[in-house]
This record gives sequence, structure tokens and C-alpha cells, in this order.
Amino acid sequence: MATLEKHSIEDLQKMIADKREALRVFRFEGAGSRTRDVRSGRNLRKEIAQALTEIKARDLSFAKARIASKKKTA
Repeated sequence: MATLEKHSIEDLQKMIADKREALRVFRFEGAGSRTRDVRSGRNLRKEIAQALTEIKARDLSFAKARIASKKKTA
């Protein structure tokens, strides 16, 4: 997670799109034949979830800061 904090929101969204595409390809390749590395699907889902969590945490911290600034001005 520490490395995801350094990326911008746009980079995280691009990373999520790339990982979702890789997961889609992994699933369809596995449907036709035996999958040798079963963990790669699990790792892709984990990385997608971590990136989504980082985006959500940033959104929440931004919203909290915005609410706090509104309270100070009111």
C-alpha cells in the first residue's frame, strides 16, 4: 500500500483498468485450458482492491477536510 500513496488518482485509475483487463484475459484463458498459475488471478484481484481502497481513502480525507474548512468559516 505504501507505493500506491505516491501515485496520482489518474495513475491509480489507469492501473485499475489495466489490472481488470489482465484479470479478464486470465479468466478467459483459464476457461479453455488448465491454468498453471492460479495465484495470479488472486493477486490481480488483491491489487485492484488495494488501488480502489487508496482512491476511496483519498476521497474520504478530501471530504473530511472540506467539511472541516466549512465549519471554520461558519
